[in-house]
Amino acid sequence: MKRILLENCALLDPGCGELKEGYNVFVEGGIVREVSDRPIKTSADVVIDVAGKTLMPGLIDLHVHVTASQFNVPAQVNMPNVFVTLRTVPILQGMLQRGFTSVRDAAGAEFALADAVEKGLVEGPRLFVSGHALSQTGGHGDMRMRSDFLASSELCACGFRVGSFTRVVDGVDAVRKAVREELQMGAHQIKIMASGGVASPTDPVDALGYSLDEIRAAVDEATARNTYVMAHAYTPKAIRRAVECGVRTIEHGNLVDREAAAVMREHGAYAVPTLVTYEALVGEGASLGLLPQSVEKAKYVRNAGIESLQIWKNAGVKIGFGTDLLGESHRLQSDEFRIRAEVLSASEIIASATTTAAEILNMEGRLGVIAEGAIADMLVVDGNPLRDLNCLLGQGERLDLIMKDGRLYKNRLDR
Repeated sequence: MKRILLENCALLDPGCGELKEGYNVFVEGGIVREVSDRPIKTSADVVIDVAGKTLMPGLIDLHVHVTASQFNVPAQVNMPNVFVTLRTVPILQGMLQRGFTSVRDAAGAEFALADAVEKGLVEGPRLFVSGHALSQTGGHGDMRMRSDFLASSELCACGFRVGSFTRVVDGVDAVRKAVREELQMGAHQIKIMASGGVASPTDPVDALGYSLDEIRAAVDEATARNTYVMAHAYTPKAIRRAVECGVRTIEHGNLVDREAAAVMREHGAYAVPTLVTYEALVGEGASLGLLPQSVEKAKYVRNAGIESLQIWKNAGVKIGFGTDLLGESHRLQSDEFRIRAEVLSASEIIASATTTAAEILNMEGRLGVIAEGAIADMLVVDGNPLRDLNCLLGQGERLDLIMKDGRLYKNRLDR
């Protein structure tokens, strides 16, 4: 692996509101070895002059579905495994080219895919996978259309297909076993459905998911393996129930109120809103195969999304960066920055996709920062994101350099 020296950097520290000018960064063995405002005397294989550009940490998206290659999620269950896998490859490549060097997959991707990326078989961001999300019968993860019977061979309930994001399990013992199985198969964290959702065909958004004992069982098992539970939840009641049972992150949370946000703050829970997906679901979903009932549910929760940011900010809840896009809408990933700018400052938004995101992943000091000992995930941006987030939008057109694990995936500066 090449030793790389980046000189004359305007360094973006997510905890600082201004760029730090005149810095130099030395990378060796995939790790940041030195960061200094003085010249670094070392022999490097590659020296890159970053003058006039911004050097910042690689971005982190905490809520993606890299195997979601179409809007009609229930139909994807029946797609041949090899099709799902091959259609995942360009989705991963696109995320990395947009500057996302790490992502947390919120259901669908499994350990083998994360391992393939790590070994260089597939080009993409570092993956923190959840395996299959857990849902009760009739919950957000039950993708059957309405019927008056349960098919014993139902594949989506068992999670045998690559295109299946979820497994349906009911009861405390079944939940415990499912969590243990997902962790044994390599899940980095556990995802549960704590309320109804949008993409699923039969559950109302305001329905509650899982009993308190079932949620506690999932949390207990995750904690026993030194990890945590993330919960899909929209309504205040669903949020409070999940957090009071020990859930670490609330996904979406559009309908949160001040009381639920206060409970989150009290318990140290994080919020991971995914506002851009509702624009995509409402604007493009119907034409790209999203079920009509799902389009209507997306409209219901979209309008409350911006208000949820303000509620969490006022309550002092830490906010992570997520997108939750499907199919063709993956290209809109960076638009989440634009939407959040209606409420949050640029530094707050960047922190949500760097330092706060790393904290949620239990990778504090290793990801989301450019500091000695950190993993060398870095971007060189043509512009100053602290003053103009537009330089992070699009498909990475204004990213002149993308580094992950000390390896250059894009470099327009060393010519």
